[in-house]
Amino acid sequence: MTLLENASAETPYLIAQSGPLQGERWVLRSERLLIGRGAECDIVVPDRQISRQHARIRRAPEGIVVEDLGSKNGTHVNGVRIEAPTVLQDGDVVQIAFGLELMFVAHDATLPMEGPRFGRVGRLRMDPRSHQVWVAEREVIPPLSAPQYRLLEALYRQPSRVVPREEIVAQVWPDASGAGVSEQAVDALVRRLRDRLAEVDPDHAYIVTVRGHGFRLNNPSV
Repeated sequence: MTLLENASAETPYLIAQSGPLQGERWVLRSERLLIGRGAECDIVVPDRQISRQHARIRRAPEGIVVEDLGSKNGTHVNGVRIEAPTVLQDGDVVQIAFGLELMFVAHDATLPMEGPRFGRVGRLRMDPRSHQVWVAEREVIPPLSAPQYRLLEALYRQPSRVVPREEIVAQVWPDASGAGVSEQAVDALVRRLRDRLAEVDPDHAYIVTVRGHGFRLNNPSV
C-alpha cells in the first residue's frame, strides 16, 4: 500500500494548497513521508528552492510530526520556521521553502466535533471534515487561514460561552507558551477573522468582545 492514495475518513492526510502539486492529496498510512526534490522522495517537488531531501513527516507517540532535514530555505508551520520536530495540529499549513504548501487534515482530531454541538443549525456553520465555513448560506471563500479557523472553532465549540484569551491562545497556538503570544496578536487575529466574516455577511457581528474576560460567538439560529 503506497502513500499516494486517495484520502479516506479514517486516516490523516495532506492536501497541497499551492505549487506544482496543488490539489493533490497524500494519506499518511506509513511511518514516514519524505518530501524533497530528489526522485527517492515520497513527495517529489520539482523546484530548485527545495532541497533534495527537504523535510520529513512521520508518526510519533505524540502524534504526526514534521521535521526539517537541514534544508537551505527551511520548513515553516503556519508561517513560523521550525527548528525542531513539531507536532502537527488539525488544519496546520506546512510550507516547504517557498515552493509548496501542505494542509494537514487529521480526521481523528475532528471526529468528536461531529456530535450535537456541531450539528446544530445557525447562521454560521462549520464542517470540521472539509474545513468549510458558511455564513448566511454563503461559503467563505477563499478558506480561512489555519489560525483563523482554529479561533472560530474554539468559539463555535462553546456556543454563548465567553472563551478566555488564554484558552484561545492554547487552541490557536498550541506549541507556544502563553507568555509567547501577546494580547495584540490575539486582537489582530480576531480583527482579521471579523473582517473575513464581514466580507460575506456585513450585517451581523459574529464575534463579541467581552472586555476583561474574552470573546464569544453570537450565532443566531436560522
